[in-house]
Amino acid sequence: MNICLLTNQDLASNIALNYLLPELTEHKVVVFYSGQVGSNHTNLPNALQTLKFFEQTLFNEILFTQLDNSPTKQTEKTTNQLFTFKQLAQRHTLQFKQLNHINQIAGLQKLESQNPDLILSIRFGKILQQPAIDCARHGVLNLHSGLLPQYQGVMATFWAMLNNETHYGTSLHWIETKAIDAGAILKNQRMPLDLSKSYLENLLALYQSGCSNMLEAVKKLHRGEKLIATSQTGTANYYTFPREKELKSFVHKGLRLVDYSHITQISQRFKSGE
Repeated sequence: MNICLLTNQDLASNIALNYLLPELTEHKVVVFYSGQVGSNHTNLPNALQTLKFFEQTLFNEILFTQLDNSPTKQTEKTTNQLFTFKQLAQRHTLQFKQLNHINQIAGLQKLESQNPDLILSIRFGKILQQPAIDCARHGVLNLHSGLLPQYQGVMATFWAMLNNETHYGTSLHWIETKAIDAGAILKNQRMPLDLSKSYLENLLALYQSGCSNMLEAVKKLHRGEKLIATSQTGTANYYTFPREKELKSFVHKGLRLVDYSHITQISQRFKSGE
């Protein structure tokens, strides 16, 4: 199949691609990434600015740049090793293309030019309008990092932690309209939520099982099987980026956005390939 993968340029997206791309080698894959989620956020609270540094700047502009500029050779992947965006593109002989204006004529033409059978969306920063949704023969599958419909919107893991949930998870669902996180669900993947871990550590822990569910859906479609999805039921809650009030409450409960030792562990999983 021709698969267009819509994603973002952050740490969670990178880890998701490390799970997905090795299992999609029999398909023709093009990766489109958004530069950011939503509009420009110039007035983010300090805590979210710090989180953004660890999710994006530290890896994209510092670690990945250093690794990508180091002399490398193609080696077998070691246990738990991760690859930068550039390394993934080289290993799987595919292109990574920025696509911030997917709903405008030029952006839509880029998407349509790939003649996609299926669009896979993970953390893509733009809301798809109907022309983009309709251009794939099988449609658009999105992996949302929250349990639907209870946790629609952004930073679902943060809100689950703040709400003292015992479980959190991912939802694999169709994007059928421009309504955010509202499409029919193929699978809600529930996992125990460990409040002793940081927001970022809990977030990243979602993607192994979530990507596995997405890959299983791709295999079924490739075999000509129909995917069974269920309309969302229950109370829908839409969450935005937390404000200072919620961030202070988060800290007051003894919760953390980032754990520095965890960042070190993740960083050590990326190697130059020498």
